[in-house]
Amino acid sequence: MANVAETLVDAIAELGVRTVWGVVGDALNPITDAIRRDERLEWIGVRHEEAGAFAAGAQAQLSGTLGVCMGTVGPGSLHLLNGLYDAKKSHAPVLAICGQVPLAEIGSDFFQEVDNDAAFSDVAEFCRTVTSPDQLSSLLHQAIQLAIDTPGVAVLTIPGDVGAMEAPEFEPRFVRTTEPVIPDPQQLRQAAEMINEASKVTLLVGQGARDAREEVLKLAERLYAPMVLTLKAKEGIEADNPFEVGQSGLIGNPAAQHAFEDCDLLLILGSDFPYTDWYPKGKRVIQVDRRAAHIGRRVPVEIGVVGDVGLSVTALLPQVNPKPDDRHLHGARSRYETWREHQLELANPEHDTRGLIQKIRTTFDNPDERIRPEAVAVAVDRYASDKAVFTSDTGMSTVWLARFVTMRGTRRLIGSYNLGSMANAMPQALGAQALDRGGEVVAFCGDGGLTMLMGDLITAVTQKLPVRLVVFNNGRLGMVKLEQEQAGLPEFGTKLGDIDIAAIARAVGMHGVRIEQPEDLDQAIHDAFEHPGPVLLDIVTNPDEISLPPKTKPAQAWGFAIAKLTETLESRSG
Repeated sequence: MANVAETLVDAIAELGVRTVWGVVGDALNPITDAIRRDERLEWIGVRHEEAGAFAAGAQAQLSGTLGVCMGTVGPGSLHLLNGLYDAKKSHAPVLAICGQVPLAEIGSDFFQEVDNDAAFSDVAEFCRTVTSPDQLSSLLHQAIQLAIDTPGVAVLTIPGDVGAMEAPEFEPRFVRTTEPVIPDPQQLRQAAEMINEASKVTLLVGQGARDAREEVLKLAERLYAPMVLTLKAKEGIEADNPFEVGQSGLIGNPAAQHAFEDCDLLLILGSDFPYTDWYPKGKRVIQVDRRAAHIGRRVPVEIGVVGDVGLSVTALLPQVNPKPDDRHLHGARSRYETWREHQLELANPEHDTRGLIQKIRTTFDNPDERIRPEAVAVAVDRYASDKAVFTSDTGMSTVWLARFVTMRGTRRLIGSYNLGSMANAMPQALGAQALDRGGEVVAFCGDGGLTMLMGDLITAVTQKLPVRLVVFNNGRLGMVKLEQEQAGLPEFGTKLGDIDIAAIARAVGMHGVRIEQPEDLDQAIHDAFEHPGPVLLDIVTNPDEISLPPKTKPAQAWGFAIAKLTETLESRSG
């Protein structure tokens, strides 16, 4: 008869799980030993459990299969929390297996004891402790079923002595619900009538439309509608799209905001874009989403259609009339192309040395003539495979990826785009790479994010995971710096120091390259993508690069000017 640990391990292996992430120890020993003896599973030991949770969440998002991570008694399990919150906010099915003190010690304030059921109650759809082997089949089934159904996080706690106890026979019967939500015909008729009444329609397209690319493009063509994409809609929707005008929000551009402001009807397809300040005011709004709870929670909606985006748009197409005038689309696209041209000028390595205007600008925003981050992103986009998986740290790294990396081919994109955590890009890249060691995985890392979980550079080396870690090393918490300056505050507390991150990477056995001169950038990135193992590119970028949002209020512009003046005066007086 199998014990509790063996039964649990067999169940997740039967489900299709192939890797388990965590740190070994005490209460987990029966479970990790069962993993050791099961050839279907690979144990990947990380240096910090948070990295393991991020990696498991990334795998769940990319594969659709349950991601699994583990943390042992007390502190080990608590370290999982941030990565699990990211999985929750990203709707990723993740099972966290947590150790616990022996049964007889529960409730006695024993060494390292933590009430996991209480600690994980907010992050988990299901959170229970197995106190008897007879409970295992029921609790394990509920945990996994809820994780894959929601999808979201389930936490199952196993006391150390329970893991080694004999368990009743258990044959897992997990059911996957994959049927799309069929939209209501009456809601669709009402939506079509409103679309036909409108003269200028703008589409806001989100992740929920990624599997409906052709249908959405046909609708945009019929309506002459510019298409604002959320960051997560870049994958699958962006490439070869003659209607897209980039993103809105802090990472966006003026063309997207113009497309919002110039329309009289906003049609939201599969998006729960949370930043309410960026929605246009006074517009009629239709929202299509398979989750009824998303309808109208960000912006007032006149008509909500609950249903799969692909099915909904397919049903809408015969009911909507072609628009006769393309000026709305042409105006937004012209602004977008002009903005893109200006952005790409900054990406030219020779930008700071040619022309009077460029030299004047450089005097103020790049006096040390460091590498511009735009140039980094463009070079990575050029050399990365059309099949690459990209991850990005929260902050300026995401800005550069959003603006300069195109999700062409079968490229994938994940990040902490709902939770907004630091330090996610590198561990998510590890998770993605472990799914396919022969594939290409590229992480856009901030120096602040990378150094927060830098111990897991070792994991990339020991596990032979050939990730490409592109570090924008500006010695700053760049997004925080920008936030302070827009509020009129001088930069404070954001400086990280001049750290040779490449040297640290080399010290742990990784191929680390430091790039300080613009003229060295292109060749170094080319060579990095040719290297067979894990690579870290430590690129010294301009800390004063300005990435203004698409609509900047006068108070923000004035605040930025005051902040820069204050910084200059403080620098001179120092």
